[in-house]
Amino acid sequence: MMDYDKLISQKCAKLKPSGIRKFFDIAATMDNVISLGVGEPDFTTPWAIRQAAITTLEKRKTVYTANSGLLELRRSICGYINKKLGVSYDPEHEVIVTVGGSEAIDLGIRALVDPGDEVIIVEPCFVCYAPIVELTGGIPVIVETKEEDGFKLTAEALKEKITDKTKLLIFPFPNNPTGAIMTKEDIEPIAEVLRGTNILVLSDEIYAELTFEGKHFSITQLEGMQERTLLVNGFSKAFAMTGWRLGYIAGPEPIIKQMLKIHQYAIMCSPTVSQYAAVEALRSCDHEVENMMNEYNIRRRWLVNALNEIGLTCFDPQGAFYVFPSIKISGLTSQQFCEQLLEKHRVAVVPGDAFGKCGEGYIRISYAYSLKHLMEAVERISEFINELKEDDQNG
Repeated sequence: MMDYDKLISQKCAKLKPSGIRKFFDIAATMDNVISLGVGEPDFTTPWAIRQAAITTLEKRKTVYTANSGLLELRRSICGYINKKLGVSYDPEHEVIVTVGGSEAIDLGIRALVDPGDEVIIVEPCFVCYAPIVELTGGIPVIVETKEEDGFKLTAEALKEKITDKTKLLIFPFPNNPTGAIMTKEDIEPIAEVLRGTNILVLSDEIYAELTFEGKHFSITQLEGMQERTLLVNGFSKAFAMTGWRLGYIAGPEPIIKQMLKIHQYAIMCSPTVSQYAAVEALRSCDHEVENMMNEYNIRRRWLVNALNEIGLTCFDPQGAFYVFPSIKISGLTSQQFCEQLLEKHRVAVVPGDAFGKCGEGYIRISYAYSLKHLMEAVERISEFINELKEDDQNG
Protein backbone atom coordinates (compact mmCIF):
# COMPACT_ATOMS: atom_id res chain seq x y z
CA MET A 1 0.00 0.00 0.00
CA MET A 2 1.44 3.37 -1.05
CA ASP A 3 1.78 6.09 1.60
CA TYR A 4 1.10 9.13 -0.56
CA ASP A 5 1.32 11.52 2.39
CA LYS A 6 5.04 10.76 2.61
CA LEU A 7 5.50 11.33 -1.12
CA ILE A 8 3.72 14.65 -1.52
CA SER A 9 5.81 17.80 -1.10
CA GLN A 10 5.11 19.36 2.29
CA LYS A 11 5.14 22.83 0.74
CA CYS A 12 2.43 21.73 -1.68
CA ALA A 13 0.41 19.91 0.97
CA LYS A 14 0.32 23.05 3.12
CA LEU A 15 -1.02 25.26 0.32
CA LYS A 16 -4.67 26.20 0.61
CA PRO A 17 -6.77 25.79 -2.53
CA SER A 18 -8.04 28.96 -4.23
CA GLY A 19 -10.82 30.62 -2.25
CA ILE A 20 -12.31 31.87 -5.51
CA ARG A 21 -13.24 28.41 -6.78
CA LYS A 22 -14.92 27.00 -3.65
CA PHE A 23 -18.35 28.57 -4.08
CA PHE A 24 -18.47 28.00 -7.81
CA ASP A 25 -17.76 24.33 -7.47
CA ILE A 26 -20.70 24.16 -5.06
CA ALA A 27 -22.85 26.36 -7.30
CA ALA A 28 -22.22 24.03 -10.24
CA THR A 29 -24.17 21.33 -8.40
CA MET A 30 -27.21 23.59 -7.78
CA ASP A 31 -30.07 24.79 -9.97
CA ASN A 32 -31.05 28.38 -10.73
CA VAL A 33 -27.78 29.89 -9.51
CA ILE A 34 -26.60 33.31 -10.63
CA SER A 35 -22.83 33.23 -10.50
CA LEU A 36 -21.01 36.56 -10.21
CA GLY A 37 -17.61 35.36 -9.18
CA VAL A 38 -15.33 34.31 -11.98
CA GLY A 39 -13.28 37.10 -13.53
CA GLU A 40 -14.06 36.19 -17.10
CA PRO A 41 -15.48 38.56 -19.75
CA ASP A 42 -18.92 37.57 -21.01
CA PHE A 43 -18.03 38.94 -24.43
CA THR A 44 -17.08 36.69 -27.31
CA THR A 45 -13.51 37.08 -28.53
CA PRO A 46 -13.66 39.65 -31.38
CA TRP A 47 -14.18 38.12 -34.82
CA ALA A 48 -10.92 39.45 -36.29
CA ILE A 49 -9.00 37.51 -33.63
CA ARG A 50 -10.98 34.31 -34.19
CA GLN A 51 -10.58 34.66 -37.94
CA ALA A 52 -6.82 35.02 -37.57
CA ALA A 53 -6.77 31.77 -35.59
CA ILE A 54 -8.82 29.99 -38.24
CA THR A 55 -6.47 31.22 -40.95
CA THR A 56 -3.50 29.98 -38.92
CA LEU A 57 -5.05 26.52 -38.75
CA GLU A 58 -5.88 26.53 -42.44
CA LYS A 59 -2.26 27.39 -43.23
CA ARG A 60 -1.15 24.57 -40.91
CA LYS A 61 0.93 26.86 -38.75
CA THR A 62 0.71 24.50 -35.80
CA VAL A 63 4.36 23.83 -34.91
CA TYR A 64 6.35 25.20 -31.95
CA THR A 65 7.37 28.83 -32.02
CA ALA A 66 10.57 30.20 -30.53
CA ASN A 67 10.65 29.64 -26.77
CA SER A 68 10.08 33.32 -26.05
CA GLY A 69 7.26 33.52 -28.59
CA LEU A 70 6.77 34.57 -32.20
CA LEU A 71 9.12 37.44 -32.96
CA GLU A 72 6.27 39.11 -34.83
CA LEU A 73 4.14 38.98 -31.69
CA ARG A 74 6.96 40.20 -29.44
CA ARG A 75 7.49 43.14 -31.78
CA SER A 76 3.75 43.85 -31.68
CA ILE A 77 3.75 43.69 -27.88
CA CYS A 78 6.67 46.12 -27.68
CA GLY A 79 4.91 48.46 -30.09
CA TYR A 80 1.72 48.25 -28.05
CA ILE A 81 3.52 49.00 -24.77
CA ASN A 82 5.29 51.94 -26.38
CA LYS A 83 2.02 53.28 -27.78
CA LYS A 84 0.21 52.97 -24.44
CA LEU A 85 2.98 53.86 -21.99
CA GLY A 86 5.76 55.50 -23.99
CA VAL A 87 8.19 52.86 -22.69
CA SER A 88 10.51 50.92 -25.03
CA TYR A 89 11.53 47.26 -24.83
CA ASP A 90 13.78 45.11 -27.03
CA PRO A 91 11.52 42.39 -28.52
CA GLU A 92 14.42 39.97 -28.90
CA HIS A 93 15.79 40.11 -25.37
CA GLU A 94 13.31 41.77 -22.99
CA VAL A 95 9.95 40.03 -23.62
CA ILE A 96 8.59 36.51 -23.14
CA VAL A 97 5.17 35.40 -24.38
CA THR A 98 3.64 33.28 -21.62
CA VAL A 99 0.70 30.99 -20.96
CA GLY A 100 -1.52 33.70 -19.56
CA GLY A 101 -0.51 36.37 -17.10
CA SER A 102 -0.39 33.66 -14.43
CA GLU A 103 2.65 31.97 -15.92
CA ALA A 104 4.35 35.35 -16.24
CA ILE A 105 3.85 35.93 -12.51
CA ASP A 106 5.13 32.45 -11.71
CA LEU A 107 8.23 32.90 -13.86
CA GLY A 108 9.03 36.26 -12.33
CA ILE A 109 8.82 34.99 -8.76
CA ARG A 110 10.69 31.74 -9.39
CA ALA A 111 13.53 33.44 -11.25
CA LEU A 112 14.13 35.85 -8.37
CA VAL A 113 13.23 34.31 -5.04
CA ASP A 114 15.52 32.07 -3.02
CA PRO A 115 14.59 30.44 0.32
CA GLY A 116 14.40 33.11 3.00
CA ASP A 117 13.92 36.03 0.61
CA GLU A 118 11.04 38.33 1.49
CA VAL A 119 8.41 39.35 -1.05
CA ILE A 120 6.09 42.24 -0.22
CA ILE A 121 2.52 41.53 -1.36
CA VAL A 122 -0.18 44.20 -1.43
CA GLU A 123 -3.53 42.87 -0.18
CA PRO A 124 -6.37 42.40 -0.89
CA CYS A 125 -5.06 40.84 -4.10
CA PHE A 126 -5.31 38.03 -6.61
CA VAL A 127 -4.87 34.69 -4.93
CA CYS A 128 -1.75 33.28 -6.61
CA TYR A 129 1.06 35.54 -5.39
CA ALA A 130 1.65 34.25 -1.85
CA PRO A 131 1.37 30.53 -2.75
CA ILE A 132 3.98 30.85 -5.50
CA VAL A 133 6.31 32.69 -3.12
CA GLU A 134 5.83 29.93 -0.54
CA LEU A 135 6.59 27.21 -3.10
CA THR A 136 9.94 28.87 -3.83
CA GLY A 137 10.78 28.97 -0.13
CA GLY A 138 10.31 32.72 -0.01
CA ILE A 139 8.50 34.59 2.75
CA PRO A 140 5.34 36.55 1.84
CA VAL A 141 5.25 39.88 3.69
CA ILE A 142 1.75 41.33 3.59
CA VAL A 143 0.95 45.03 3.30
CA GLU A 144 -2.73 45.60 4.00
CA THR A 145 -4.53 48.39 2.16
CA LYS A 146 -7.58 50.12 3.58
CA GLU A 147 -10.84 51.39 2.15
CA GLU A 148 -10.26 54.83 3.69
CA ASP A 149 -7.07 55.06 1.58
CA GLY A 150 -8.92 53.97 -1.55
CA PHE A 151 -7.27 50.54 -1.21
CA LYS A 152 -4.05 52.15 -2.48
CA LEU A 153 -0.53 51.30 -1.35
CA THR A 154 1.04 54.15 0.59
CA ALA A 155 4.75 54.92 0.85
CA GLU A 156 4.56 54.81 4.64
CA ALA A 157 3.04 51.33 4.67
CA LEU A 158 5.65 50.10 2.18
CA LYS A 159 8.58 51.51 4.18
CA GLU A 160 7.45 49.68 7.31
CA LYS A 161 7.72 46.30 5.55
CA ILE A 162 11.12 46.68 3.87
CA THR A 163 14.04 44.82 5.46
CA ASP A 164 17.47 43.75 4.28
CA LYS A 165 15.82 40.50 3.10
CA THR A 166 13.30 42.21 0.82
CA LYS A 167 13.83 41.25 -2.82
CA LEU A 168 10.54 41.91 -4.58
CA LEU A 169 7.38 44.03 -4.38
CA ILE A 170 4.28 42.67 -6.09
CA PHE A 171 2.30 45.66 -7.29
CA PRO A 172 -1.22 44.63 -8.47
CA PHE A 173 -2.97 47.67 -9.97
CA PRO A 174 -5.63 48.04 -11.29
CA ASN A 175 -6.53 45.75 -8.44
CA ASN A 176 -8.41 42.49 -8.26
CA PRO A 177 -10.61 42.34 -6.12
CA THR A 178 -11.09 46.00 -5.08
CA GLY A 179 -11.01 47.77 -8.45
CA ALA A 180 -8.58 50.33 -6.98
CA ILE A 181 -6.09 52.08 -9.24
CA MET A 182 -2.84 53.94 -8.58
CA THR A 183 -2.39 57.28 -10.36
CA LYS A 184 0.93 58.89 -11.23
CA GLU A 185 0.65 60.99 -8.08
CA ASP A 186 0.03 57.84 -6.02
CA ILE A 187 2.94 55.91 -7.55
CA GLU A 188 5.62 58.61 -7.35
CA PRO A 189 6.09 58.26 -3.55
CA ILE A 190 6.29 54.46 -3.97
CA ALA A 191 8.99 54.86 -6.60
CA GLU A 192 10.89 57.25 -4.34
CA VAL A 193 10.97 54.62 -1.59
CA LEU A 194 12.36 52.03 -4.01
CA ARG A 195 14.97 54.16 -5.75
CA GLY A 196 18.42 53.42 -4.38
CA THR A 197 17.40 49.96 -3.15
CA ASN A 198 18.00 46.63 -4.87
CA ILE A 199 14.29 45.73 -4.71
CA LEU A 200 12.52 44.75 -7.92
CA VAL A 201 8.84 45.38 -8.70
CA LEU A 202 6.53 42.85 -10.33
CA SER A 203 3.78 45.08 -11.73
CA ASP A 204 0.70 43.02 -12.59
CA GLU A 205 -1.14 45.24 -15.07
CA ILE A 206 -3.52 42.67 -16.58
CA TYR A 207 -6.45 45.10 -16.07
CA ALA A 208 -4.62 48.13 -17.49
CA GLU A 209 -7.08 48.58 -20.36
CA LEU A 210 -9.99 48.52 -17.93
CA THR A 211 -9.30 51.87 -16.27
CA PHE A 212 -12.42 54.04 -16.10
CA GLU A 213 -11.25 57.21 -14.40
CA GLY A 214 -8.47 58.72 -16.49
CA LYS A 215 -5.77 56.68 -18.20
CA HIS A 216 -3.79 53.79 -16.72
CA PHE A 217 -0.37 54.82 -15.42
CA SER A 218 2.43 52.27 -15.07
CA ILE A 219 5.29 52.44 -12.58
CA THR A 220 7.60 51.77 -15.55
CA GLN A 221 6.84 55.28 -16.81
CA LEU A 222 8.64 56.94 -13.91
CA GLU A 223 12.32 57.81 -14.10
CA GLY A 224 14.58 54.95 -13.09
CA MET A 225 11.73 52.46 -12.58
CA GLN A 226 11.73 50.52 -15.87
CA GLU A 227 15.11 48.99 -14.99
CA ARG A 228 13.72 47.70 -11.69
CA THR A 229 10.31 46.47 -12.91
CA LEU A 230 8.89 43.31 -14.45
CA LEU A 231 5.78 44.34 -16.38
CA VAL A 232 3.06 41.65 -16.61
CA ASN A 233 0.09 41.89 -18.93
CA GLY A 234 -1.89 39.72 -21.30
CA PHE A 235 -4.86 39.22 -23.56
CA SER A 236 -7.42 37.50 -21.32
CA LYS A 237 -9.26 40.47 -19.85
CA ALA A 238 -9.03 43.33 -22.36
CA PHE A 239 -9.48 41.21 -25.48
CA ALA A 240 -11.90 38.62 -24.00
CA MET A 241 -9.36 35.85 -24.65
CA THR A 242 -9.34 33.95 -21.36
CA GLY A 243 -9.35 30.47 -22.88
CA TRP A 244 -6.62 31.35 -25.36
CA ARG A 245 -4.14 31.39 -22.45
CA LEU A 246 -1.77 34.11 -23.54
CA GLY A 247 0.12 36.73 -21.60
CA TYR A 248 3.55 38.34 -21.56
CA ILE A 249 6.24 39.72 -19.32
CA ALA A 250 8.69 42.49 -20.17
CA GLY A 251 11.71 43.50 -18.14
CA PRO A 252 15.48 43.84 -17.84
CA GLU A 253 17.39 41.42 -20.08
CA PRO A 254 19.45 39.76 -17.28
CA ILE A 255 16.26 38.69 -15.51
CA ILE A 256 14.28 37.81 -18.65
CA LYS A 257 17.18 35.55 -19.68
CA GLN A 258 16.84 33.56 -16.46
CA MET A 259 13.07 33.40 -16.71
CA LEU A 260 13.33 32.03 -20.22
CA LYS A 261 15.22 28.98 -18.91
CA ILE A 262 12.33 28.11 -16.59
CA HIS A 263 9.84 28.73 -19.40
CA GLN A 264 11.83 26.43 -21.73
CA TYR A 265 11.80 23.52 -19.30
CA ALA A 266 8.23 23.94 -18.05
CA ILE A 267 6.29 25.10 -21.10
CA MET A 268 8.48 25.13 -24.26
CA CYS A 269 6.36 27.88 -25.82
CA SER A 270 2.90 29.40 -25.61
CA PRO A 271 0.11 28.07 -27.90
CA THR A 272 1.04 28.84 -31.51
CA VAL A 273 -2.48 29.50 -32.77
CA SER A 274 -3.14 31.87 -29.87
CA GLN A 275 0.05 33.78 -30.67
CA TYR A 276 -0.93 34.43 -34.28
CA ALA A 277 -4.39 35.48 -33.10
CA ALA A 278 -2.82 37.88 -30.58
CA VAL A 279 -0.87 39.63 -33.35
CA GLU A 280 -4.22 40.48 -34.93
CA ALA A 281 -5.65 41.55 -31.55
CA LEU A 282 -2.91 44.15 -31.13
CA ARG A 283 -3.12 45.21 -34.76
CA SER A 284 -6.82 45.83 -35.22
CA CYS A 285 -8.97 45.45 -32.10
CA ASP A 286 -8.61 48.73 -30.20
CA HIS A 287 -12.19 49.65 -31.14
CA GLU A 288 -13.59 46.36 -29.81
CA VAL A 289 -11.67 46.83 -26.56
CA GLU A 290 -13.10 50.34 -26.21
CA ASN A 291 -16.64 49.06 -26.81
CA MET A 292 -16.25 46.37 -24.15
CA MET A 293 -14.80 48.89 -21.71
CA ASN A 294 -17.73 51.24 -22.25
CA GLU A 295 -20.15 48.41 -21.52
CA TYR A 296 -18.25 47.48 -18.36
CA ASN A 297 -18.40 51.10 -17.28
CA ILE A 298 -22.20 51.16 -17.62
CA ARG A 299 -22.44 48.02 -15.49
CA ARG A 300 -19.97 49.41 -12.95
CA ARG A 301 -21.92 52.61 -12.39
CA TRP A 302 -25.24 50.79 -12.14
CA LEU A 303 -23.96 48.11 -9.76
CA VAL A 304 -22.19 50.47 -7.34
CA ASN A 305 -25.32 52.60 -7.08
CA ALA A 306 -27.60 49.58 -6.65
CA LEU A 307 -25.47 48.05 -3.90
CA ASN A 308 -25.31 51.34 -2.01
CA GLU A 309 -29.10 51.63 -2.23
CA ILE A 310 -29.64 48.25 -0.58
CA GLY A 311 -27.23 49.10 2.22
CA LEU A 312 -24.02 47.40 1.12
CA THR A 313 -21.61 50.33 1.21
CA CYS A 314 -19.53 50.05 -1.93
CA PHE A 315 -16.12 51.56 -2.61
CA ASP A 316 -16.13 53.22 -6.04
CA PRO A 317 -13.84 51.02 -8.18
CA GLN A 318 -11.97 52.79 -10.96
CA GLY A 319 -10.43 49.79 -12.70
CA ALA A 320 -10.79 46.06 -13.49
CA PHE A 321 -14.35 44.63 -13.48
CA TYR A 322 -15.08 43.99 -9.81
CA VAL A 323 -16.84 45.73 -6.96
CA PHE A 324 -15.86 45.08 -3.34
CA PRO A 325 -18.81 46.06 -1.13
CA SER A 326 -18.75 45.93 2.66
CA ILE A 327 -21.12 43.35 4.19
CA LYS A 328 -20.37 44.35 7.79
CA ILE A 329 -23.99 45.48 8.37
CA SER A 330 -25.04 41.83 8.02
CA GLY A 331 -23.23 40.78 11.17
CA LEU A 332 -21.89 37.78 9.26
CA THR A 333 -18.36 36.90 8.28
CA SER A 334 -17.54 36.99 4.58
CA GLN A 335 -17.64 33.19 4.44
CA GLN A 336 -20.98 33.00 6.25
CA PHE A 337 -22.50 35.70 4.06
CA CYS A 338 -21.49 33.92 0.86
CA GLU A 339 -22.56 30.49 2.10
CA GLN A 340 -26.01 31.69 3.17
CA LEU A 341 -26.52 33.84 0.07
CA LEU A 342 -25.77 30.84 -2.13
CA GLU A 343 -27.87 28.40 -0.12
CA LYS A 344 -30.92 30.62 0.39
CA HIS A 345 -30.98 32.82 -2.71
CA ARG A 346 -28.80 31.04 -5.25
CA VAL A 347 -26.28 33.85 -5.83
CA ALA A 348 -22.58 32.96 -5.91
CA VAL A 349 -20.02 35.64 -5.02
CA VAL A 350 -16.53 35.45 -3.48
CA PRO A 351 -15.79 36.12 0.20
CA GLY A 352 -13.37 38.99 0.68
CA ASP A 353 -11.03 36.98 2.90
CA ALA A 354 -10.15 34.81 -0.10
CA PHE A 355 -7.95 37.76 -1.14
CA GLY A 356 -6.21 38.21 2.21
CA LYS A 357 -7.18 38.69 5.85
CA CYS A 358 -7.88 42.38 5.32
CA GLY A 359 -10.62 41.40 2.87
CA GLU A 360 -12.74 40.14 5.76
CA GLY A 361 -16.02 42.05 5.94
CA TYR A 362 -16.25 42.39 2.16
CA ILE A 363 -17.34 40.33 -0.83
CA ARG A 364 -16.18 40.45 -4.43
CA ILE A 365 -18.73 40.71 -7.21
CA SER A 366 -17.67 40.58 -10.83
CA TYR A 367 -19.60 42.70 -13.30
CA ALA A 368 -18.27 40.79 -16.30
CA TYR A 369 -21.88 39.70 -16.71
CA SER A 370 -24.92 41.20 -18.43
CA LEU A 371 -27.00 43.93 -16.79
CA LYS A 372 -29.95 41.52 -16.75
CA HIS A 373 -27.82 39.06 -14.77
CA LEU A 374 -26.67 41.78 -12.38
CA MET A 375 -30.16 43.16 -11.82
CA GLU A 376 -31.58 39.76 -10.89
CA ALA A 377 -28.63 39.09 -8.58
CA VAL A 378 -28.99 42.42 -6.76
CA GLU A 379 -32.70 41.78 -6.30
CA ARG A 380 -31.89 38.45 -4.63
CA ILE A 381 -29.14 40.00 -2.50
CA SER A 382 -31.58 42.72 -1.39
CA GLU A 383 -34.07 40.05 -0.31
CA PHE A 384 -31.32 38.35 1.66
CA ILE A 385 -30.33 41.59 3.42
CA ASN A 386 -33.97 42.30 4.31
CA GLU A 387 -34.34 38.79 5.76
CA LEU A 388 -31.26 39.34 7.91
CA LYS A 389 -32.71 42.65 9.19
CA GLU A 390 -36.02 40.97 10.05
CA ASP A 391 -34.23 38.15 11.87
CA ASP A 392 -32.24 40.72 13.82
CA GLN A 393 -35.38 42.65 14.78
CA ASN A 394 -37.17 39.47 15.86
CA GLY A 395 -34.07 38.21 17.50
